[in-house]
Formats: sequence, C-alpha cells, structure tokens
Amino acid sequence: MVIVDRYEVGRPIGKGGMGEVYSGHDRQLDRKVAIKFIRFVGNLPPDELERRFLREARIMARLDHPGAPTVYDAGSYDDPQTGERRLFEVMQFVKGSTIADLLAELGPLPIGWVAGIAAQVCAVLGAAHELSILHRDLKPSNLMICPDGSVKVLDFGLAILTDPRFSRYTRSGQVMGTAHYMSPEQVRAQPLGPGSDLYALGCVMYEMLTGKHVFPGPSEYETLHQQVSDAPRAASRIRGEIPHELDELVLGLLEKRPEDRPRDACAVFASLSALTSGTVRLPDFVHPASTESPVRMYARALAALVSDDRPEMIDQTRQPVLADEPRLTHAADLSAIRAQVTELVRESRYTQAVEILTEVAGPAGRLLVPENGEMLSLRLELADVLFEGGDYRLAASHYRDLADLYGQRGEDGAELAFHCRLREASCRAMGGDIRLALRQLTSLLQDQRALYGDADSRPLELRKQIAVLQLGAGDVHEAERTLVALRGDIAMLRGFDHPQVAEIGRLIDEIDHKES
Repeated sequence: MVIVDRYEVGRPIGKGGMGEVYSGHDRQLDRKVAIKFIRFVGNLPPDELERRFLREARIMARLDHPGAPTVYDAGSYDDPQTGERRLFEVMQFVKGSTIADLLAELGPLPIGWVAGIAAQVCAVLGAAHELSILHRDLKPSNLMICPDGSVKVLDFGLAILTDPRFSRYTRSGQVMGTAHYMSPEQVRAQPLGPGSDLYALGCVMYEMLTGKHVFPGPSEYETLHQQVSDAPRAASRIRGEIPHELDELVLGLLEKRPEDRPRDACAVFASLSALTSGTVRLPDFVHPASTESPVRMYARALAALVSDDRPEMIDQTRQPVLADEPRLTHAADLSAIRAQVTELVRESRYTQAVEILTEVAGPAGRLLVPENGEMLSLRLELADVLFEGGDYRLAASHYRDLADLYGQRGEDGAELAFHCRLREASCRAMGGDIRLALRQLTSLLQDQRALYGDADSRPLELRKQIAVLQLGAGDVHEAERTLVALRGDIAMLRGFDHPQVAEIGRLIDEIDHKES
C-alpha cells in the first residue's frame, strides 16, 4: 500500500498508546521510515480531530534532539479499504532493541548501564520539557537502545494526542497510560507536569535495577491503587549491590507528590552522571564500531569548547537602542503583519507566526517607550501565539513582563494586566506547576476583588477556576468548600434559579459522587 503517493507501507513493527507503527519507505527521498497510523478515542468530529492532531504534531516536530526520532511528516489520507479518513505520522526509523527486550533477555541490567540509559532519557526529557512537551507513557518498550549504545525515546503518542485542557480519561473510563509506570497524579487524572515523566523514569529505573515492577499488583486496578497509596520498597532490598546514591535517587523519583521529586530532568541527569562509569559489554545488543562514532566525536569536541561554568546570559531585549535601528511607525505595515499572523495561526503554523511577531515586536519593544500601546499590543499578541502554540514556558515569561507593564498604567491597564496574570497562571498549570498557579490565581483574586468588588462577574468566575484547579491538584475538600461558598454567593446575588447556581451544583455533585 502507498499513501499520499509517497510512502510505501511495510510490515507492522509496533503498537503504541494511540496507534500502530509500520516500517515504510519514502519514495521521494529514498529512505526507510517508520509510519504511525493514529487511532483516536472519543467522539470529536473528524475535522476537529485532524486539526488537533496536526497542531500537536507540529509542536512535537520542534523536539530536535538526537535521543528522539525526528518527525518527518504528518497528514491524512482516504483509506481505500474502509473509505475513512486516516491520520498518519512519518518518523525516523530507529534500529535497535527496546529496554523491554533487554530485560526479557538479561534480567536486571548492569548498574552502569542503568545509569547511562537513564541519563540519556533525562537529556531527551529535558529538551522536551523545555518545549512544554510531556511524554506521559514512558516505559521500557518505549526506550530503544541502538547498536552504538545510544538511547532513543519512542512513542510520544500520548504527548501528541493529549490536550491539557481535556480529561485524561477516555469516554469508557479507561485511564490513558500504562499502569506500572503511571504517576499518582496521572492515575487520579490530575493535570500533569514534568514530574510525572520523572516518576515514570523512576519506575523504569527500578525495573532495570531489579527486574521487577515497583508495584506488581495482581490486577491493573490494584497496581493503580498502589501507585497512589503504597510506599515503594527500596530497590537495594532486592539487589544489595545498588549504590546508596542511586537507590536514594530512585526513591526520590518515586515520591507521591510531584514537588517532592527532583527539580527537573537536568537535576536527575547530574545525579546520574557520576554513576555511569565501569559499564560492561552487552554483546548481543550493543556492537561498538571499529572507529569512533562521528556523533560522539562531535559531542566530545563541543564539550571541550563549552564549559559548564557559563556566564550569565544577557537579556538582549533590554540592551541600549542604537539610533540607526529601523523604527516601526506605519500602522498599515503592522495591520498587514497582523493579518498574516492571523492566517498562520488559523493554519496552526505557530512557529512562523512567532518568528514574524518576534521580528516585529522585538525592535518595537526596544525602540518605543514602555507605555506605547502599539508595542504592548504586539507583545501581547506574541504571548498569545506562544500560548496557543503550546510553548507555555516562554509564554509565561512574556505574560509576566506584560502584566508588569500594563500594571504601570494604573486603572487604564488593569484589565489587561489581570488578563496577563491569568494567562501566566494558566501557563504554569499547563506546565504542571499547579501549586504556583494556585498561588498566582489567589493573589489575582484579591486584586480583582479590591478593584471590582465581590459581586463582579470577573472575581466570581475566577473563584470557579480556582476550585477547578484545586480539584486538579488533588485538594478535593478545599475545592468543594470553594464551590459551596461560591454557589451561595451567586444565589444571594443573582437568585437561586440562576444557571450558574445549577452549574456549580453539578460540579459539587460530581465531587461527592467521586468521593463516595
């Protein structure tokens, strides 16, 4: 079978969380590829599914790292056998064996290899998390060790297809993920952050060290319950030779609360680096070449040139402005640029939209005084495009700066300052830092109440958002208290028959049902 007159579909080579993977051949570039056919769960209209898939695939394509297969193409075609529209993704074909294969063949792995494999995974996760991309299904079968010893992190399928604004459950109630490697917050269907991937890494490391699952429950339900409720048994109690530092690191990754785990993937990488020496050969899986790998040569040369003691980066946006820099003053030019950006965003081409706005808003931001409304409007548009494109970390930084600038304009800028603060908190929540997001929203609520009063619709709506976030953070009782108080206030202000009273009542009933 040939799809889109370009890709020959070969034999099946795997099944991921959201589809099947086949070997393939790219006729145009004459190279072997992997082709993944996407399987959706849910009842969204096909056009909406395709739009969302292409949006997320473009975000995934930004992940440019040697430890992650390159995304070459993504699209849709009409299946001649079923007549249905099918979605596909074309990726780099990776040769090697999965860590699941290694464990099945060898049992527990040498300690140096466990540290080395995990360190490489951390490097990939660090790059992905910088782009606000989470894996959500990290497990031994999604980690490939290549003949040269390098590791590839496969199947970011749940990352592509999971929108953080939607439920982590399918309509049938099936949890998205793999029970043996799911973090407590993923089991609870709470908003996820980088810490969830680190928890999964801890589960994988535990299995590589011991040959056993952290929680080998007799059923999937029991395993999920153990992930949430039970303390893990130290790996060293099963394998006594495990170094104390590695044992403690794994236990740290398996902490129930995300804030109790290591700070980020880079911190875990640093802890693992000292434990990767003294490895033994894995002759059936790793075959070192007779000459050094060009990739390793490149990395070694770069490491020799670039010290870890890097000087503090200079914020280019705050540098003095040269007199001969171009000044953007023509409203017609800005109008045309905005129209172009709007079209790019409509087509989910966020990277191009960001490039155009950065080119315009950068010089404008330097040349025009901070109070200039046109400059602030451009910078706000840039932040919004970053947000829509899923780059939550960078968007949060822009929103924070804009909130300060709009705040300097007093009551005239209060509404937009509040908008930027709300968006920054949303970015923090999308990135998994729920506690920080809650603190920011609580502070925002105090300021909105002071300016608008308790009866205004804006602080009332914000209270509902805080309750939803409290629920996502696992603070069920606090969320219920927030909603009960909010329902009473709305009933007093707008009457017991107001639609919002019934809406909040349904949320409270849902909480009570889950608790029971």
